[in-house]
Amino acid sequence: MNEPLAVLGFSTTPLELVSFLLAAITVLLNIRQKHWAWLFSIVSSATYAGVFFEARLYGDMGLQFVFIAASVWGWYQWLHGAGEQPLVVTRFKRGGWGWAIAGWAIGFVLLSQFLDHLTDTDVPHADGFLTAGSLLGQLLLGRKKVENWLVWIVVDVLYVGLYVYKDLYLTAILYAVFVVLAWTGWRAWSNIARRDA
Repeated sequence: MNEPLAVLGFSTTPLELVSFLLAAITVLLNIRQKHWAWLFSIVSSATYAGVFFEARLYGDMGLQFVFIAASVWGWYQWLHGAGEQPLVVTRFKRGGWGWAIAGWAIGFVLLSQFLDHLTDTDVPHADGFLTAGSLLGQLLLGRKKVENWLVWIVVDVLYVGLYVYKDLYLTAILYAVFVVLAWTGWRAWSNIARRDA
């Protein structure tokens, strides 16, 4: 069922290919602020959990289950807003980056220690750092913070290298595309936040 196949000259599996397509649709819909992005995120996360399990990227695998829960939360946020007000694109308030970086650092330490001591992954620190950054990016996306795109740019650039190292070439290409899409999202959401300020 999940036998290797060649796509664009790279070896992949049907599961990775389906995950690739669903994830690309998710980001395109996120840029346009379409709430259906969260449905695609849920399905993409479920399929990518299987891909990452096979690659022994357990932090990324576990992250997919967190993404599923976060996608349900994000979908609710985008549909129902904050209290009585619709959720709109905004920027961090003063000190936002400090809290964000501190949370990323704490997540990195905890996750990398867990992965290093309790799994057989060969990349516990890279996996932990990128998993923590992805959690931050997902949280900020769910709250429609412009800065989510900057977090995703950093995370996606680094993921390209990790996925090449793990021979997940199609996923590495996807994350290179994500860098471009995150840049596009950052510019689009920055303009929205500036206009609505």
